[in-house]
Amino acid sequence: MSELYVVGGALRSSLFKQLAEWNSCKKALIVKVNPRAKTSEILVEYDSPEDACPADSPSILFKAATVADDKLYVCTPTEVLVYQLPGFQLLHYVSLPCFNDLHHVRPTPEGNILIADTGLDLVVEVTPQGKLLREWSVLEEDTWQRFSRNIDYRKVPETKPHKSHPNHVFQLDDEIWVTRFEQRDAISLTRPGRRINIGVQRPHDGHVVGDWIYFTTVDGHLAVANRHTLQVEEIFDLNTIDNQQQLVLGWCRGLAVMEKDKVWVGFTRIRSTRFKENLLWAKHGFEIRNKPTHIALYDLAKKKCLDEIDLEPYGLAVLFSVHSAEEASASEGTLAKPVGAQSSRDSTV
Repeated sequence: MSELYVVGGALRSSLFKQLAEWNSCKKALIVKVNPRAKTSEILVEYDSPEDACPADSPSILFKAATVADDKLYVCTPTEVLVYQLPGFQLLHYVSLPCFNDLHHVRPTPEGNILIADTGLDLVVEVTPQGKLLREWSVLEEDTWQRFSRNIDYRKVPETKPHKSHPNHVFQLDDEIWVTRFEQRDAISLTRPGRRINIGVQRPHDGHVVGDWIYFTTVDGHLAVANRHTLQVEEIFDLNTIDNQQQLVLGWCRGLAVMEKDKVWVGFTRIRSTRFKENLLWAKHGFEIRNKPTHIALYDLAKKKCLDEIDLEPYGLAVLFSVHSAEEASASEGTLAKPVGAQSSRDSTV
């Protein structure tokens, strides 16, 4: 069983008040987990420099990463870092004034970097040296009518509520796509008008595996879309798999497709949030009935949970992505469509 890289952060403790999301994490972490031995090793502990984050108790954590060509591309809310694997030597560092609440980074085939600039409802493309090449509003509007090029958004704690909240960037050949949280879809940025309706809940990850695109939704669904028809063909409700106590699994984000039907999925413990409308799916007293931050291995064909690892003893309280340590290529797999899922025709979308 492959070792895993788990990406996220450690919480900042507070005895007197519930910390806001943008103040909640004190340290960015990358942890290597051995599922078979149930051991862990902290590979990277990172603190953002003062000039790249807000002044008052900034939230410092790693958001969603991409592993490609023996490199790990990862972001904090205001920075992009590229590490050489397996030793995690820092190769590139980029931080620009337009960066706010970054959520995901991935390389392009040309060697540039695509970034979900969530706080500004943008996707941007930069060189590894930090030159801004292109930018796309995910709302087909002029970003700079709502925001200002004269403000250093790395110093702005938060810009919520976001109109769209783009989460995850992926590519279909040379076409650039992004998931949109509020619109419950994924859209093409380079071929406007092409869209995948996810519908079942707000999406986070979008992973291309052969002919299929796997989407996580925050309430614990996996939606599998056909990359050719752009239609969701299968939906898996992870809440119903080996969960007899009906516990709230957590904020679902982070996905590693290991084999045709076996996937590791990440969940972050549900905590209080100012934006409670985003948690309406956690109906059943989640303050008591929620699971800890964890990863779980599912066999989608058999609808079984094969393994589950609590990450909080390892110091990782907030999780954004999970990766096989054996990943070494930017090319996606050629797996067949998973079987045993609920048909989207029978789903509430």
